[in-house]
Amino acid sequence: MKIAQIVHITECVPPEKYGGTERVVFHLTEELVRLGHDVTLFASGDSTTSATLVPMCNRALRHMPFLINRDAVMTWMLEYIWNVSHEFEILHSHMDFVGFPLARRSEVPIVTTIHGHLGAPELTGVYREFWEVPLVSVSYSQRAPFPSNNWKANVYHGLPADLHRFHPTSQGYLAFLGRMSPEKSPDVAIRIAQELGIPLRMAAKVDPVDREYFETEIAPLLADPLIQFIGEIPDRDKGEFLGNACAALCPYRPESFGLVLIEALACGTPVVTYRHGSFPELVDHGTTGFLCTDEDELVQAVRRIDEIDRGKCRSAFEERFTVERMTKGYLQLYEQMIRETAVSGSSLSGE
Repeated sequence: MKIAQIVHITECVPPEKYGGTERVVFHLTEELVRLGHDVTLFASGDSTTSATLVPMCNRALRHMPFLINRDAVMTWMLEYIWNVSHEFEILHSHMDFVGFPLARRSEVPIVTTIHGHLGAPELTGVYREFWEVPLVSVSYSQRAPFPSNNWKANVYHGLPADLHRFHPTSQGYLAFLGRMSPEKSPDVAIRIAQELGIPLRMAAKVDPVDREYFETEIAPLLADPLIQFIGEIPDRDKGEFLGNACAALCPYRPESFGLVLIEALACGTPVVTYRHGSFPELVDHGTTGFLCTDEDELVQAVRRIDEIDRGKCRSAFEERFTVERMTKGYLQLYEQMIRETAVSGSSLSGE
């Protein structure tokens, strides 16, 4: 099958450090190539892939802070892909709504995986306008704001089974992995560790937009010797960071998926999180972690963490969240959409 993978060029593929969408696209693309498909990746020029790379810019835009007209690069990218779209059997966009005008006008089937949370009110107009564009959700809960849009499938994210090794035992600390931002609630993680007297290690990125929040709300809390802030870590360090933890503490606000959760499960590390968003679809309460309704329940869940069998956490990952399972889901959808387009084309031509 001749497949195009299209990703936003803000970050390279795979990302150097933080970047869930680009990491998922990397693993999907590599697996499609391994299976023998002819894959072209439209991404930034500093991306790494076994597929054919068509660079849409020299470097990921986040490494070009003085670039004035980023929209110009994106506009040219969409037009370029439009002009070569006929070379593919299917195009798979990971650009969210940015690619909707292209998807609406393309004669070649285009499916868009929505990676982000859809709760922002400014999204209403664009999703209502492009209601017919074929979409893939990464959790069923993600669809809630726009249940009537054209959801073709739900495909959970997946990772290579050998990316992170299984850790049968822990070193007794709590792990927080993500961003130092209000929606990730690092302050909650710190309060829980302090109440329980358990060390907390925090591997987190501080985006420029969150710098003030970090410096005013979080930095003062890091003076506690229980709390170790190690900053942003690359993908290769995540396995040891999460695998040596007694639990992955994820007090995040509702998310569309939550890649950290399945990364923890891959290591055998149970997850403690809230019962909202996609998390109930990823964590089996009492088996691979605990789903809680408030901060007090999060504290009680950590106290019970030894009840969780770390081997069952790993097994759940292998059964539900591998790259092979994810890729199978997408290939089934690609084939379905190609068939539907062929039938529609035949009907229009009167055959």
